[in-house]
Amino acid sequence: MYRRDQVVTIVNSVIGKIQSPQGISFDVVNKELNSLKDAIETMRTELQAAQPNAIQKTHIPTATDELDAVVETTEKATGSIMDSCEAIMGEIQGSDPELVQKIEAHIVSIYEACTFQDITGQRIKKVVTALKTIDQKVSHMLQTLGERFAHLRDEDQGDAAKEKPSLLNGPALPNQGGVSQDDIDRLLAEFDS
Repeated sequence: MYRRDQVVTIVNSVIGKIQSPQGISFDVVNKELNSLKDAIETMRTELQAAQPNAIQKTHIPTATDELDAVVETTEKATGSIMDSCEAIMGEIQGSDPELVQKIEAHIVSIYEACTFQDITGQRIKKVVTALKTIDQKVSHMLQTLGERFAHLRDEDQGDAAKEKPSLLNGPALPNQGGVSQDDIDRLLAEFDS
């Protein structure tokens, strides 16, 4: 793809040659104009291939929802782990002091390991913020291009509609219905019976 500065250079070259008092041949001007046309066509093709509308309306929202679900799920799991550790601590009180001390040391290790949730949550939130920034930039680009590239938005919707859900997409998000973790746990419990 031609960069903006390359397109500006080509346009300035054409303007400079047209304004030049020297006798510039039609072939030179024609070559420069064809270079400009090629640059515009390349940009149009690359924009179409990038499917900006699908990025904005499908891919980024899906990615941010999935990442938010990861943060929420790890947060709940961490809370459950910590609650279980507290329950164990309560249960062992009054037991053999040496055993209590060993178990408490292991529980402290579990608490320390649970800091992963806070760290991963912070990192994922940074990624979500970056994705939202990209979404804003794509939206701004589409607005800037205006109706000249409206056909790209229409073609994007057709391509996005063709995508079929896959089992490889992972678990359903809470607002998508799907099978819950509780349903899976109940099914697995039936095998144990």
